[in-house]
Amino acid sequence: MTAAQPGVESIDALVIGSGQGGTPLARELARSGRQTVLVEAANVGGTCVNVGCTPTKTMVASARVADVVRRAAEYGVHVPDGQIEIDLERVHARKEATVQSWRAGSQRSIDNTAGLTLVRGTAHFVGPHAVEVESPNIDPSRRRFESRLVFINTGLRPAVPSLPGLDGIDWLDSTRIMELVHVPEHLIVLGGGYVGLEFGQMFRRFGSRVTLVQRGPRLLPREDPDIADAVAEILRQDGLEVLLETTALHVAGDSHGVQLKVRSADGAERGLDGSHLLVATGRVPNTEQLDLPSAGIQPDAHGFIRTDDRLQTSVPGVYALGDVRGGPAFTHISYDDFRIARANVLEGGNASVRERLVPYTVFIDPQLGRVGLSETEARRQGRNVRVAKLPMDRVARAREVGETRGVMKAVVDAESQQILGCAILGLEGGEIMAVLQVAMMGGLPYTTIKEGVFAHPTLAESLNNLFLTLDS
Repeated sequence: MTAAQPGVESIDALVIGSGQGGTPLARELARSGRQTVLVEAANVGGTCVNVGCTPTKTMVASARVADVVRRAAEYGVHVPDGQIEIDLERVHARKEATVQSWRAGSQRSIDNTAGLTLVRGTAHFVGPHAVEVESPNIDPSRRRFESRLVFINTGLRPAVPSLPGLDGIDWLDSTRIMELVHVPEHLIVLGGGYVGLEFGQMFRRFGSRVTLVQRGPRLLPREDPDIADAVAEILRQDGLEVLLETTALHVAGDSHGVQLKVRSADGAERGLDGSHLLVATGRVPNTEQLDLPSAGIQPDAHGFIRTDDRLQTSVPGVYALGDVRGGPAFTHISYDDFRIARANVLEGGNASVRERLVPYTVFIDPQLGRVGLSETEARRQGRNVRVAKLPMDRVARAREVGETRGVMKAVVDAESQQILGCAILGLEGGEIMAVLQVAMMGGLPYTTIKEGVFAHPTLAESLNNLFLTLDS
């Protein structure tokens, strides 16, 4: 690289965004002896620590306690007068304390890394390897950096749908709903993805009446129909009103609440009166302010950054990591992107995103853990598959602890006997799924799991019986 112009700071590496991919990568770059700048416009830690996994799962835990207490009599434990009280201010405080702890840890990791400088502000490109950072209320308020290595890790934010009337009311997204300190009387949730489901069940357990509005024919549209239907049945058992094939037409509101007009599949229109509206209709990338064309990068139609299998954009030396790439929006995938970038840039490797398994867990209760191909995807590929299914009420451990809702499902290649994927809807479904993921990573046939010796009584032991169903 040529010498920097006056007023331009020449560095070795620049990372935009301190999320689960950006921060560890910035630290590794600095540790390798590269002068590294990490740019962050908000709080360090990214979506996961600040407004995603950490706070939501902390609140999910509180909601689960509320549900168990309500069901205490089933276990022979009696709560005086059968009433419980939800202190949402205390739930909020616990959530905030957990977030602050993780955020502080992320900050310390940055501060304690020699050669790494954290710059607060908003970044945008002014050339292929030139980035300007604007930092209001900081002197200097504008700094320009040149670096042959640039990594973009700016993540996503909640999408705002084009719903008439939305801009005229107070509504909630996945961030603002976690700031409530009073339980909504009637929460209307727009969207049937994992965000809408987790918050919907959570606030139902806190005591809200909840109506879930889904435009498509099923919740969780990426799942097999039988799994999605089982999820809907569980939510209905919990008291949620689940409206499928229902389109939101208009929303209005006043100091007393919101009124959402919807149309069902048969064309009938009705009004839903609620105290609060949660909009959970997807997420969009944080790329507008980056001015990507100035770097020679053209985002796709949705604003995501295209990369090759090694995470490099169309500009050599400029990479993108995590959700902003448009791939699976999960913390563990962002962290794996970090590992790929580290292997290729720092270790001279040839790591790739091709053929990596993408596990995930939807933290409703019971959990839905999924990895690999669904039955629908496998059949669409023309594979000859066998499907193993086992209801959770046939799992000894689930019966012992009184958590028998859900079903275990695995898809197996009929010829090779390899496990292609699974969906575990049940108690600790994400943990059970991980057992099968390890088997898939090791190339084990399903017969090895079927004949394996697992401790009794554990949830993992149920995998014996799951695969025994293929022999019956």
